[in-house]
Parts: sequence; structure tokens; C-alpha cells
Amino acid sequence: MSKVVLITGASRGIGAATARLAAARGYAVGINYTRDAAAAEAVARAVRDAGANAVIVRADVADEAQVVAMFDTVAGALGPIDALVNNAGILFKQSRLEDLDAARINRVLAVNVTGTIICAREAVRRMSTSRGGSGGAIVNVSSAASRLGGANEYIDYAASKGAVDSLTIGLAKEVATQGIRVNAVRPGIIATDIHASGGEPGRVARVAPNVPMQRGGEPEEVASAVVWLLGDEASYVTGAILDITGGR
Repeated sequence: MSKVVLITGASRGIGAATARLAAARGYAVGINYTRDAAAAEAVARAVRDAGANAVIVRADVADEAQVVAMFDTVAGALGPIDALVNNAGILFKQSRLEDLDAARINRVLAVNVTGTIICAREAVRRMSTSRGGSGGAIVNVSSAASRLGGANEYIDYAASKGAVDSLTIGLAKEVATQGIRVNAVRPGIIATDIHASGGEPGRVARVAPNVPMQRGGEPEEVASAVVWLLGDEASYVTGAILDITGGR
């Protein structure tokens, strides 16, 4: 029977690339999205074309009830969840801190921090051997912004990813004896649509000269690390945060 992975924010970018690669490696895939149903359907077709089962679930990870329902839907359609990729995240238009308002800050934290924690909670409740589960793996998608700071662009986003780093370290210790591994990837400048959300679609080209490897990364390069961390080859890896930044 195939292992089951639930990937939040799987309709585009790193999430979509991870869904496709996980399917190629034999996982059945739960595809979460918030707005773009057509994009989620396209990812599901790619998963099925790879010979894997897929289910699509619309849910805002900042809403606790929707998160619980999402996990129940995926498990009901595909079977017990073995892995979670906490990929859903948002940022807003580039801005200095002095121009931020509470509504923006609260929304970023609700999705990127609260949503990540609640999704991890639901995964632990289902995977934990102390609760009758079979164990599993969680990979959180952080960002190099957590250590670079996001100055003059999105300090709020950077701070939210700092929280994801702390969650990864603490939760890994908390569930290490419950059959669950918890790790994170910390992507740098990756060619995804998220830069358009920040108001600069061409940001990768602008920043690439500051990267030691002199280029931005591709979503598939991050997906490869995520899927490795989910698998048995990483069986002794937990509490790790893997930078995928081209040396930046």
C-alpha cells in the first residue's frame, strides 16, 4: 500500500513540485490549495499520470476547523497519513516595518505560524505511536529569510519563518520517541510565483548576482530535499534545518 503525504499549498511552486516528485516516488498525495482550483487540478492530473492516487482539498490553514476537516478528508480518501509537508505560506507587498499594519502582520502570522503549528498538531495526533499511529515524518518549509531578516522587504514574513525554525527544533525533540521525525528546508531565492505576491516578479533575476552560485533555484531542487527528508533514507535525521540557497 502506498504511503500517504499531505502537502499544504500544493497548487503551485515548491508545493506542486513536491507533489509531482512524491507521486513519482510512490506516495499517494493529498493536495491542499486555497484559491486556484484549476492549478490544483493540474497538479492532481500530474500525480495521477505518475500512477499515484490524489485527492484535492480546499482549506485555509489559518482556520483550525478547516485544517481538521482537511486531514479527515485526505485520510478518508487515501488512507492513514504518513507524512506532512507544511508548505503553505504567504507574504505581501514589499514594505519597511514602519509601514506595516496589524491586519497584514496578523494574516501573515495566522497562515505561516498558526497554520503550520495546527497542521503539525493534526499530523502528530494521527501519526504518534503513543496514540496508536504508525509514526511518520513532517517537513516544514521555512525560508532563508528567517536568518537574513527580510529588511526593507518583508520583515513580517521573515519573522514568521523564524517561528517555523523554532517549531521544527522543538517539535522534533517532543515527538522523537513517538515515531515521528520533524525537519525543515530553508529555501533561498527560488523561481516561484511568490515573488509576484511581494510586488516584484523579477526578484530572482535581481538577487541572483548576490548568490554564490550566481543563480536562483528551481522548485524541483527544493522538492528533492523535501522528499528525501520524508523517506527512509533520512531515518536518523530529525530536528535538522537544511539550507537550499546556492550558498547565500
